[in-house]
Amino acid sequence: MAVLKDIDKAAESKGSFLVTVWQFVKFIVVSLLAMIVQFVLLNTLHLIPAIKDLYTQEFSWWVFVYPVAVGGLGYFIVSNVANIIAQIVAFFVNKEKTFNSGANVAVALPIYIVFTIALIFFSAWLNPTLKGVFVGFEWCDEVLAKNIATMICSAVQFFLYFPVDKILFHKKKEEKAEDAE
Repeated sequence: MAVLKDIDKAAESKGSFLVTVWQFVKFIVVSLLAMIVQFVLLNTLHLIPAIKDLYTQEFSWWVFVYPVAVGGLGYFIVSNVANIIAQIVAFFVNKEKTFNSGANVAVALPIYIVFTIALIFFSAWLNPTLKGVFVGFEWCDEVLAKNIATMICSAVQFFLYFPVDKILFHKKKEEKAEDAE
């Protein structure tokens, strides 16, 4: 981790543009880590017998329509649990490693949670819609369709999270003064 701190300090000495570019590179790595967590859960949680049984029950609530053809209630639970756990991992790693933030968790976490819930609602609507489209293609089976749909939702979240995290995880002014000395 000392190497990471050295690169952070070198980027800071070059200016804010380079700091942002370096943070974006680290954000990409953390996002890949979160995506790995999400895909492992997405492709293993459905093996739990209680969840597996829920794939045969249609789920429809508000704008969320999960017919049995896309996995029903089981797919709703699996895709959203995987997304939530991935975002929890991303929150703490981005706060500590990507942005080296001293932001108050009691303030930042509720804002992050509200933003995350909004994105998860969006993804919970978009994911089965995309999965249904991809399953309709001759070359795409159900497993590939759910993974492609999740990749697209993850990409949308990636491009929305970076600017929000950049603002949310700003350094405290006291830390900036200490770093300058």
